[in-house]
Amino acid sequence: MFWNKLFNYPSSTRTSINGARYYEINNTKLPSVTEILKATQSEYKKESLLRWRQKVGDTEANRIMSISSSRGTAMHKHIEDYLTGQAKLDLLSNDNEESLIMARQIIEKGISKLDELWGAEVTLSYPNLYAGTADASGVYNGNESIIDFKQSNKPKKREWIEDYFLQLSAYAMAHNKVYNTQICQGVILVCTPPPNILFQEFIVDGEEFIQYQEQFFKKVDQFNLLLKN
Repeated sequence: MFWNKLFNYPSSTRTSINGARYYEINNTKLPSVTEILKATQSEYKKESLLRWRQKVGDTEANRIMSISSSRGTAMHKHIEDYLTGQAKLDLLSNDNEESLIMARQIIEKGISKLDELWGAEVTLSYPNLYAGTADASGVYNGNESIIDFKQSNKPKKREWIEDYFLQLSAYAMAHNKVYNTQICQGVILVCTPPPNILFQEFIVDGEEFIQYQEQFFKKVDQFNLLLKN
């Protein structure tokens, strides 16, 4: 993997406005990509989450979400440290902690295809519309890409992760707009925790990626309409 610092990604701070997450970049506050997706999610998805919470109970639901969030944060940090040269793969290999095991799977089976790294944990913004943080940007398997790392308690099916694809499409549009790139591929690298460790790679590109970009812009319009109302 070749680190090629082609772009000067901006710094940002995160803030909350009426309970919603915003990014402040160059004195401009922009709603986060994840906040837009959350605010505009379908009624079906809202009901599905509610049914799951009712099924397992609030206490158990909160426990599962807390563990997943902590594990995912730790996994991301291990991968970021590896990408930025603060940790070596052989060091990650000698620890049995869950998040390290998952990070190693993503590094060995996914990041090994990263030909060129432009940045890790990069702040991206589409002028006057939205902002967010991509886990990585660069050239993946020969294609300019936005890459995100995910932890999951169970294997994913492609039809379950449309929000991930929408998120990648938003980051790609922001990157292309600001840096005049031609990113046409989004990559999701997923790993489940021990003992049933499973690595999955999902790629979205071509016409499908363009359709997700169009869908995300519609969600931006929907989000802005919600704000007005």
